[in-house]
Amino acid sequence: MSGAGQWLRGRIDQGRARNDDRGDISITTVIIWAAAVLGALLIAGTIGVVISKYNGILSGI
Repeated sequence: MSGAGQWLRGRIDQGRARNDDRGDISITTVIIWAAAVLGALLIAGTIGVVISKYNGILSGI
C-alpha cells in the first residue's frame, strides 16, 4: 500500500475510534436541501412557462 493509502487508512481508523463521524444527516439538513431543490424547480418551471408564453410574440419581432 502506498504512503497516501496508509495515511488515509489511518485517518479513517482514527475517526472510527473516536466515533466522530457516524454518517448521520440531521433533519434540518434534509429540510434545507429539499427546500433548495424545490425552489430551483419552481424557478426553472416559471422561466419555462414565461419563455413558452412569450416565444410566439418574440419570434414575430
